[in-house]
Amino acid sequence: MWLVEAKAKTYGVLIVCIFISPVLVVLIYLALCSRLSSMRTASSCTNGQSGCHFLTLANLFDRVIQHSARMHGISNDLHSEFELYFLPSKNQIGRVSRNCHTSTILTPNGKENAQRIAREELTEVILKLLVAWREPLWHFHQNMAQHHEFNNFSSNKSLEMSDMVHELRRGVQKVVEKMQMLGVISSSLGNLGSPEALMASDRAEWRLMNDYDLLYCFRRDSNKIQNYLKILKCRIVPEHGC
Repeated sequence: MWLVEAKAKTYGVLIVCIFISPVLVVLIYLALCSRLSSMRTASSCTNGQSGCHFLTLANLFDRVIQHSARMHGISNDLHSEFELYFLPSKNQIGRVSRNCHTSTILTPNGKENAQRIAREELTEVILKLLVAWREPLWHFHQNMAQHHEFNNFSSNKSLEMSDMVHELRRGVQKVVEKMQMLGVISSSLGNLGSPEALMASDRAEWRLMNDYDLLYCFRRDSNKIQNYLKILKCRIVPEHGC
């Protein structure tokens, strides 16, 4: 009798196993799909970044646009402080040189012209401007620290502005990589972040400019960068806030 019961239990287990095996297959399949999905998401994140999640092209554009807006805001604040502390005492209002070292970079004038040029060309202009300001802003911060008329807050702002240019360039390069991966633009923009391109800014004429002219030019260029990023986003992902 116990042998019959044992066989019945064995058959019961087999029946249950046969019944649930398709379910297990589905669960295993879903687990593998989830794993592959997480691997794809992780591959788009920076190594070691905590709380990383998948970013769309629109997300990346929003980040660099917000970053550029903060950077331009800081340049406005510092420019106003320069006018307050230096220009009135030296009677130099309106005597800005305006001969910016980035004048050799051909930039589209106005929104309509920026919308007409190719995406690759507009992206290249943005990267060129950011590369050209990397070294000048670092020296500007060092000069700011020597001016006793400015408080530590202003000096820290100049350092923050210098760091933001570097971070914004890295952010724009991530946008470029994403656009290239999606086939939105060609893959011919990879050399603008190279050491050779960065060294080119060291040979520029910015060394002959005074601090006020340098800051004036950066305020102008940072506004261009912000506007070009907005135009580029609206041309590529117009369904996201354009």
